[in-house]
Amino acid sequence: MSEPSRVVHVVVAGEVGGAERMLVDLVHGNTDRVHAVALMTPSARLRDLLYDARIDVDDRGPVREGPLAYLSQALGPGDAAWLSSVMASRRAKIAHLHTFGSQVLGTRAAGRVGARVIRTEHSTRVYEDPSCWPFSRWSLRRADAAVCISEHVRRVAMERAPWATKKLLIVPNGVDLDKFAAAPWPDAAPSDRVRFVMVGRLEPRKGVDVALSAMVHVPNAVLDVVGEGEERKKLEALASELHIADRVQFFGFTEDVRARVAAADLALSSARAEGLGIALLEAMALGRAVVALPTGGIPEFVIDGETGWLARNHSVASLASVMRQAMCAGREAWRTLGTQARALVARRYCIRAMRAGYERTYAAMDRTSS
Repeated sequence: MSEPSRVVHVVVAGEVGGAERMLVDLVHGNTDRVHAVALMTPSARLRDLLYDARIDVDDRGPVREGPLAYLSQALGPGDAAWLSSVMASRRAKIAHLHTFGSQVLGTRAAGRVGARVIRTEHSTRVYEDPSCWPFSRWSLRRADAAVCISEHVRRVAMERAPWATKKLLIVPNGVDLDKFAAAPWPDAAPSDRVRFVMVGRLEPRKGVDVALSAMVHVPNAVLDVVGEGEERKKLEALASELHIADRVQFFGFTEDVRARVAAADLALSSARAEGLGIALLEAMALGRAVVALPTGGIPEFVIDGETGWLARNHSVASLASVMRQAMCAGREAWRTLGTQARALVARRYCIRAMRAGYERTYAAMDRTSS
């Protein structure tokens, strides 16, 4: 039996997000085949994440960000030559592309060494942003498979690129159930306030401003916001303007979010765009039900009345209404739905299922290459 093809994962990114954390979970401790990462980033935090996970990394060194840097990386000769040399030295037969910045560059380098190309579609951005789509389309036409992290992402991709339907697969991101074990419940607050927690980057698509506006209409709620980003100062100012700053706490970037989530009664999402929502799945694995807007892939696992509460539409009023509904349901309901939420993650969104899905995809590339 021939050796499984070696995989080089290509990451061109400027921050630590769901795609980068998913990559660590996919590769770390996975002994089914040989994996390595080709990294181009200006982020010391992302570099440390990969090295701390003891993943084999070929590091291009600190690189620039921005449109001009992207064009140079994607279309110029230097980075493509470096990446193809990495793939050749690693004897990789599969190039796995994880970020928009990796798509053209990774496809070009893979073509030079005769490697198969697999993309992971972590969001719908490249299909909806007209500045991204021409580059992404070029790569997608040459990819052997494109793995979507949710049915929502696949549906958007099919609408934009119906000619790619046969290569669009679904493998949801997975949660480490040992790391995110069911957490003890916090003691009831003497003030009877209900604590919500949001985890994610502070950027417009996460819609934290929507949650803050909803908090005005939910006076017994407090909110912990865990994450960093360019919107932080603006959001802190908004909380002050709305006179809710005494009920909202910004914790910034937190390496291990488990304690923050475990201290909450319910998880909250007011995202404007969400391919899947790994932070919500991690909260569910910890046994916390979710209150959310019906955005992107979230309704695939936040099932109203079973694993959480789902707003009827994307308005502030609808979010405030469903927050109040969840609060009125009480602690027994939170525990019941939280237990059901963890069970759903264990069935459909665990690391084992994610790794098995990707292994099937890699194995299919092996069979068609032999």
